[in-house]
Amino acid sequence: MAPARAKAAAKGAASATAPLKNGALRAPPKPATPAAPVADTGPAWRADLGLRSVSALLPRVTRPAFKKRSPAAAQLIADWPAVVGPVMAAQTLPRGLTGGTLTIACSGPVAMELQHLAPQLISRINMAMGQGLVERLRFVQATLKAPPRPAPKPKPVDLPQHVTASLEEVADPDLREALARLAQGVYRGRR
Repeated sequence: MAPARAKAAAKGAASATAPLKNGALRAPPKPATPAAPVADTGPAWRADLGLRSVSALLPRVTRPAFKKRSPAAAQLIADWPAVVGPVMAAQTLPRGLTGGTLTIACSGPVAMELQHLAPQLISRINMAMGQGLVERLRFVQATLKAPPRPAPKPKPVDLPQHVTASLEEVADPDLREALARLAQGVYRGRR
């Protein structure tokens, strides 16, 4: 084996300086340069931690591909209150869509009710999305935050006489009402 390797090495060295068809000589091969050190790319890889499992790297690699590949699931999650209604949206939260199975987080008693309503819910979701996106529902237990209460309506303030006189001169009732609300907001802060 060793003589064959030496013969191949000699042939490679001879061909490196052998003349080309046009009479020029080939340049000798460049020596190999050492590889540049790999920069730290964030929490998934750190040289001082050694080897990392593939599962630690997967989310960073797959997240952009899944966002491009499943825009319908992202749209469903964003439009959840409009799709299922405000009452059900207050009690449920979609977590993800994989392989036709929609995972919904909800509290214990709501999960039982949703199991009975699953066919209607699936058809409502698919109709809203315009395609057969969801085939099955999967319910997981979770505690959901209560929706924030709306702020109480502020009490009206008395507007100065010159402002009310100016508002009465406006002919358009819609414009007059909008200007009155604006004046209420301005003078409410001046108490």
